[in-house]
Amino acid sequence: MYTQSRNFALASGIALALAAGSGAAASATASQDVTDARQETQISTTYALSPYLRANDLEVSVHEGKATLSGKVEESVSKDLAKQIALGVDGIKDVDNQIVVQADYVPPARSSAERSYGDVIDDATITAAVRSKLMWSKNTEGLATNVDTKRGKVSLKGTADSKATKDLAGRLARDTRGVTAVDNQLVVDSAKAGVADTATSSMRDSGQGMSDAWITTKVKSIFMLSSNVSGSDISVSTDKGIVSLSGKVDSGAERALAIELAQNIRDVDSVNSKALTTL
Repeated sequence: MYTQSRNFALASGIALALAAGSGAAASATASQDVTDARQETQISTTYALSPYLRANDLEVSVHEGKATLSGKVEESVSKDLAKQIALGVDGIKDVDNQIVVQADYVPPARSSAERSYGDVIDDATITAAVRSKLMWSKNTEGLATNVDTKRGKVSLKGTADSKATKDLAGRLARDTRGVTAVDNQLVVDSAKAGVADTATSSMRDSGQGMSDAWITTKVKSIFMLSSNVSGSDISVSTDKGIVSLSGKVDSGAERALAIELAQNIRDVDSVNSKALTTL
């Protein structure tokens, strides 16, 4: 009787241990599956955002830290880029790069109305940049403007207080990185001028003007957002509303645009550009 009880207890213990081990293994497998899926998504999303890879039909699968890449690209440099992106994802230890390089490869065509995930992100970034530039400008901050971007084409809708303001809004949008065209549908409404001027004057009178640090940050930002100014080559400082620019630019046209963009920022009183020279 004692022996039977002992054997039963031993069998029960083994069964419980096996069940516990099986549960732990299942949990580990589920956790690994989640990790694999996360890494696959991260790699695929980066491909979709890359202007060099988004047009290609690439596939990614990940298993226990090993990424397998497949699909076709036109150049070997794109194949290598795909591998380096995969290796850059945390937890990826090895890459089986099965991507085929085909010189005459033509990416799958999409309809004119269809945008890829990367296109949508690019357009949203452009829209945000244009809105920021209009908001920072002393001459366009009062605009009632709707900004929309599709495939790099920016549409401006709403009202402007003058033709000069409308034209400036169009130039600011056109000078934004990634913009391919601007459809300026702003309607000139002179009645808006008094409201905007009164609001700006009230802010200045109440001492709510922007700080020098804010001005410097916005000038640097607008240079970086510009497609025609090399912001990294221009140093910016502000003292009591006076912006000083220094460095070297490629041409007189770029220098003139940099000065205009800085002068256009809210609360900038003047721009000192003596130290900004051309190559």
